[in-house]
Amino acid sequence: MVKKLLFTTLYALTGFISISNAQQILKADSLYKKSNNIFVNNDTVTVPLAIENPLLLSQNYIYKLRLDSIAKTVPLPHNEYVQQYIDIYAKRKDMFGKMLGLSNYYFPIFEKALKDYNIPQEIKYLTIVESQMNPHAVSRVGATGIWQFMFGTGKAYGLKMDNFVDERKDPVQASYAAAAYFRDAFEELGDWLLAIAAYNCGKGNVTRAIDKAGSRDFWVIRPYLPKETRNYVPAFIAAVYVMNYSSKHQITEQACNLFLKTDTMQVNHFVSLSALAKVLNLEDESIFALNPSYKKKIINGTVDAPKRLVLPKIKGADLAAMYDVLNNEELENKIQVIQASTDDLRELRKRMPSAATPSSVLYHSVIPGQSLNAVANKYGIEVQDLKVWNSLKTKTIVPGQKLKIYSSKGNVLKVPASFLSYKVKRGDTLSEIAEKFDGATVQNIKRDNRLGKAGLQVGMILKISKG
Repeated sequence: MVKKLLFTTLYALTGFISISNAQQILKADSLYKKSNNIFVNNDTVTVPLAIENPLLLSQNYIYKLRLDSIAKTVPLPHNEYVQQYIDIYAKRKDMFGKMLGLSNYYFPIFEKALKDYNIPQEIKYLTIVESQMNPHAVSRVGATGIWQFMFGTGKAYGLKMDNFVDERKDPVQASYAAAAYFRDAFEELGDWLLAIAAYNCGKGNVTRAIDKAGSRDFWVIRPYLPKETRNYVPAFIAAVYVMNYSSKHQITEQACNLFLKTDTMQVNHFVSLSALAKVLNLEDESIFALNPSYKKKIINGTVDAPKRLVLPKIKGADLAAMYDVLNNEELENKIQVIQASTDDLRELRKRMPSAATPSSVLYHSVIPGQSLNAVANKYGIEVQDLKVWNSLKTKTIVPGQKLKIYSSKGNVLKVPASFLSYKVKRGDTLSEIAEKFDGATVQNIKRDNRLGKAGLQVGMILKISKG
């Protein structure tokens, strides 16, 4: 009888403690979610911060069994860190509904690249943590595209970045670059969770953490990794779980706004995406979405270096309508292709003049309707440079705003009071030059520069009226 009473009392106390703990957890969880909404976040590569709790408060074996059923090559363990991210992600029903819809278009692309490099198919889910499958995603330090490549890493893995194209935004090219990175990371580290961690913080950081911990187990070295990387791997595992068990959390797939049936062709001319959309009777954005890497909405294909064009499934009649656009030579070689240097904001800050003088900087006054791209084109500079020089967080500018513009060599940028200047490049035409400047016309350029029949010459400095 005494034993029964003791057991009953102990059971009641245990129940009370469990309820008390549950209430504390609920309060902490509620406070956490109010202040750390992972989708109110301007950095596409930052994963939500989980509450660090070394004690496993409870273990839900259903989640463990489900993760075990998904796991193939990449280990998908269940622990308190993974569970916290499952709890966070499972409540983002709208976001994961969109991910399910987009996966119908993007996952086959990712899967082919991963298969060609013999990389586990599970790696495709990293794109959810990285960018939410947005090819135009850019992080606070300049990581770009669905796979969030930094400039240097992308270039090292064969991605091209110039004034026409940024292949970090190309789902196909970037997927092959990512697959090559994972091949190298796994060969060096010998573990898929460590390779995933390296994708976030670099192989060097992972190697140093291994040395400090004296282990090659991610969960053992986790405390020695950068804070974001500690959360990155659990977030990846949680994303895999939610995508595979979305129905268990009342997450409904949303329609994908991309054409799922497409044709691909290689073009060896400069082709306007807007002109193609017009002849195919499509919205411009529909074509742009299938070809997100082309900065100017122009495919700069050449005979020596043809470029990929992705279109909705086309019929014979559409091909006939497209013929003139695909073979339009007026765009050919109109604009010089300039290789990009870098858009890593950390590198650009290092290059920023430390002691600028009035003679080394030009101040540009924004006119109505002018975009940051238009300003960059006028002065032959990169948009990222303008953003860094003027501490701009977005590309939004307003009329009357003064923008600082530094010369590339520290020399004064001399522009006449009522004119801008432009140095003629090989292949330039008057009509193309006029398009670069708001309000400029071929006739005005001819008049202001007294151009005769000889026309343009490479290296010639033209005066362009500010209008």
